[in-house]
Amino acid sequence: MIQFNAMLKISLVLLLLISLGQPVLKKVFSLPKSIKESSGIEVTSKSKLVWTLQDSGNPAEIYGIDVNGKIAQTIQITNAKNNDWEDLTSDDLGNLYIGDFGNNENDRKNLAIYKIDAASLQNKQATVSSKINFHYPEQTEFPPKKSQMLFDVEAFFFYKDNFYLFTKNRSSKFTGETTLYQVPNKAGNHAAKRIGKFTTCDGFSHCAVTAADISPDGKTVALLSSSFVWLFTNYKTVNFLGGKAQQIDLEDFSQKEGLCFSGNNKLLISDEKKKSNGGNLYEIDLSKLKAKP
Repeated sequence: MIQFNAMLKISLVLLLLISLGQPVLKKVFSLPKSIKESSGIEVTSKSKLVWTLQDSGNPAEIYGIDVNGKIAQTIQITNAKNNDWEDLTSDDLGNLYIGDFGNNENDRKNLAIYKIDAASLQNKQATVSSKINFHYPEQTEFPPKKSQMLFDVEAFFFYKDNFYLFTKNRSSKFTGETTLYQVPNKAGNHAAKRIGKFTTCDGFSHCAVTAADISPDGKTVALLSSSFVWLFTNYKTVNFLGGKAQQIDLEDFSQKEGLCFSGNNKLLISDEKKKSNGGNLYEIDLSKLKAKP
């Protein structure tokens, strides 16, 4: 009996060590070699594929990736230029939206969101069915002073007929602050409405916001950086950043730029391919993280 109890204790300790040693990120597959700069990902309600795109300098195309990590669909967008495509989102009908709002130098005046109809995702070519232009009322100089370079965005999602955008702070005095803006889902040129702010952490390479999404049930918002995910819950208004915040250390550093929910408790994350790392799709099981004390 003593020997059995000792063996049981050893087994429990080993199980605990194995559990503690499991990484937060689980690699699902390597992205196709042709997609070296995945800057956004999305799962829609009408497709089984994971959709992705690449940012400035790449073709005006979106790609549907299957469960084996292969490109199952390539769609050329015929009436829009890839100025700096940074993120994807979708609505309840499965329509896809491209965020053409990358603004590294804070000098763009042609910020836009493009709607791609769900029915077009079956074709090799698609046209933008609606174009939403917007600007930031707080920006008066193009570019502003280096200390005020606060108008780059790489992260957004759709929620109840509005888009919610999260800025990537490029100011010379980086504080980790991201600003939340609201833009209506209507064709035209809109003044983005400032909703709230949140401070991530104080190192640009680890803390600048690169992607965002909201869970299908609308109860959880996630922000991504190269090293962390921030979850927001228990918000009472569309100032999601005013809710309860939880920081998740991904225990991994790479150029992570794509994030989306796949169900209410799973996050998918993609990173760009560099010489030594990246170029993968990962997942995080949030139900396991929430279970931790």
